[in-house]
Amino acid sequence: MKYDSAGRKLFLVCNYIILTFLALTMLFPFLNVIAQSFSSPGAIDRGEVMFWPVEFTFAYYQHVFNDVSIWRAFGISVYITVFGTFINLAATASLAYPLSRPEYVGRKTIMIIILMTMIFTAPLIPQFILMRELNLVNTLWSLMLPTAISAFNLFVLRTFFTQIPNELIDSSRIDGCSEVRTLWSIVLPLSKPALATVGIFYSVTNWNKYMDALYYINDRAKYPLQVKLRELLVNEGLTDTGNLAFEASSQSVQGIQMAVILVATVPIILLYPFLQRFFIHGMMIGSIKE
Repeated sequence: MKYDSAGRKLFLVCNYIILTFLALTMLFPFLNVIAQSFSSPGAIDRGEVMFWPVEFTFAYYQHVFNDVSIWRAFGISVYITVFGTFINLAATASLAYPLSRPEYVGRKTIMIIILMTMIFTAPLIPQFILMRELNLVNTLWSLMLPTAISAFNLFVLRTFFTQIPNELIDSSRIDGCSEVRTLWSIVLPLSKPALATVGIFYSVTNWNKYMDALYYINDRAKYPLQVKLRELLVNEGLTDTGNLAFEASSQSVQGIQMAVILVATVPIILLYPFLQRFFIHGMMIGSIKE
């Protein structure tokens, strides 16, 4: 079949139409959230807001940014995302590298055990008991250490490591480099696309920490932003500062909720454009198996 045949053109047109429709179904709700976060309370209550702000206002963002508890939750989420992702990458690379080397004895058995964790997950109660015995309950470590290594990300990184020529590894050993030095000086610099790919996955997971925080965090001062957002939605827009500012400014509960949703969503979205090139390249190579 020729590439410029009528059948292929019809297939491409149908693909474009379907993909465009799917993209719009994902984009329109987000545009509505943005529009409501900048619209007046009256316009929101009257249902006039669709995809463009009506009676433009910054009042909701002023209310959100003046609340100390939201800034504290935002800082905790940033800390978990940055420091937690560093732990994720260090732990995953340290395990993926030996599993990628053919001379490592028992690597197939270990890979099968790791694969089992993707199929059978530990129940919640044993996890909580383990966290309690390790004195990790009500600490930020409980949001980072239990998920230090993801089996899926481990296999992506391991597959990428197997693409590195063995001659480079052997030459570094001949020069007297230890395995740690080989990993740090040879393997990791050549694995930036894969590290960026896995790093995005880990960053999104850490930024969206929700269930683990509900299970292990008892102190409201240690809530990450996602739990704070849930608390705000359940309490109908009330924050730790109470509802005095809310009543005084006659703000819309829904408008405040939309503003907090954007505050929780935009930072992680802004991360992707800087790593897009590495992300696509890493997914292409990390998905190839020898």
